Amino acid sequence: MTVQSVMSRYFSISEKYIFLEYGGPDGELGASLRYLSQRYSVPYPEIKAVLTDIGTEELAHLEMIGTIVYQLTKNLTMDEIKKSGFDSYFVDHTTGVYPSSSSGVPYTAAFMQVKGDPITDLHEDLAAEQKARTTYDNILRFCDDPDVIDPIRFLRAREVVHYQRFGESLRILTDKLDSKNFYAFNPEFDKKK
Repeated sequence: MTVQSVMSRYFSISEKYIFLEYGGPDGELGASLRYLSQRYSVPYPEIKAVLTDIGTEELAHLEMIGTIVYQLTKNLTMDEIKKSGFDSYFVDHTTGVYPSSSSGVPYTAAFMQVKGDPITDLHEDLAAEQKARTTYDNILRFCDDPDVIDPIRFLRAREVVHYQRFGESLRILTDKLDSKNFYAFNPEFDKKK
């Protein structure tokens, strides 16, 4: 069995769900933009560095997901496109990799959050990494091709590492604040005098 025949066999399921991690609400595009935008309002350089590092890494993950989607779609026949339900996407984008969710909703900045409060933002980041991990877990439930499973497992493992790094960053932040009061003010905006 060729890689293309394997890809065609499960395209309608796998590609659709892999799109979630490209431009969906918990995907790599939103994660990279979220972290790279949040770093500006973080008062501590070590946390800013974590947001920069992970935000940049998420851009590389976006490229990996885009490559997988393209490889799954590039040689589909018109019959395969019709049978898989890919025809409405094909009309708009051919086999171009367009950031959208598995249901076809285009990426929107409403999928991400930046509050300008490092405590709030780090909690958002922790939740985002868990949602991405869960999405990868769900993709793996539908997938049976090692050429797709292996990179998805790698990306899932990176979500766990990111979660840990954001947890460490939250601890650094709260350790630097007055422990009796750290939920009572925004450490970036309400600076101690």
